[in-house]
Amino acid sequence: MEEQTPRRMKLTRPTLEQREAAEKHRLAPMMRALKAIHTAASPQTMAPEDLEHQRKGQELLGRLAAPMAGMSWEPFEIGPMNAAWVRPTRGYDRRRAILYCHGGGYTSGNLGYSRILASKLAHVTGYPVLAFEYRLAPEHPFPAAPQDAMRAWDYLMHLGFGARDVTVAGDSAGGNLALVLTHQLKAAGRRLPARLILFSPWTDMTASGKSYREKAALDPMLTLDYIKAVRGVYALDNDLSSPLLSPLFGSFEFFPPTLIQVGSSEILLSDSIRLRDRMLQAGVSCKLEVWAEMWHVFQMFPMKRATEAMESVGRFLLEQIY
Repeated sequence: MEEQTPRRMKLTRPTLEQREAAEKHRLAPMMRALKAIHTAASPQTMAPEDLEHQRKGQELLGRLAAPMAGMSWEPFEIGPMNAAWVRPTRGYDRRRAILYCHGGGYTSGNLGYSRILASKLAHVTGYPVLAFEYRLAPEHPFPAAPQDAMRAWDYLMHLGFGARDVTVAGDSAGGNLALVLTHQLKAAGRRLPARLILFSPWTDMTASGKSYREKAALDPMLTLDYIKAVRGVYALDNDLSSPLLSPLFGSFEFFPPTLIQVGSSEILLSDSIRLRDRMLQAGVSCKLEVWAEMWHVFQMFPMKRATEAMESVGRFLLEQIY
């Protein structure tokens, strides 16, 4: 009887299209959850019971999605305001800190939701990250959020950090808040943060940029109706072009080095491009990264491109120090 040569199994690698399809399938549940949170499509969804449902959804999402392995979560209070430190458990740079402003259209967002990006920031930088739960509209419209951001900043100064030791970071409305805080510090003649890290920042409440219309069909997360709904209950009758609401229209002279990351498929793309342009015109060191085919605050997602974007944040801060 002849001895048969065993057949070798031919291994085939999945194509790029197959890998992308698998990635979309894996991320679909989180995409749906974030879509539900971020798309209050009309003023009717600003009702208290609807907002409470959104906020609880964010809290749960943060607890489920935050990569907390190797991180400590230390909640406490700054006066009447809830806050939390996120620190790497294997040691961290005690000389520096990041003040993180969460997003949510100024109508939602909480400490649980903050866990996702706060933990990622702590991981790539080795810095402790302070997250805080600023008051939300419609219960607490403008200027409650900037007042609370200043309270968090003053707390860091009270601990002994200098302004040059603190990076301020924020996503979406939190990016707006990070810029507004810096405008306020400048107007008060105080020292400014060492650096700014902005993820898909909402910089123009007048929605005058081209991408609000040109990217509407591509954006899987945000709609112009949502923008109008949340700004209505936050800004009320205040001038939308004020730098304290639309920081894009403020003066950027003496602002710190800034990194902006934005997706190419989001309606807030113009907000980031125009912010970069105005900062460069003012002589500010500003780096804009437009991530191809990415959506609003994609850094929150457990995927390769998000990891690469966060690694870029770590490199940016390292370059600024050395």
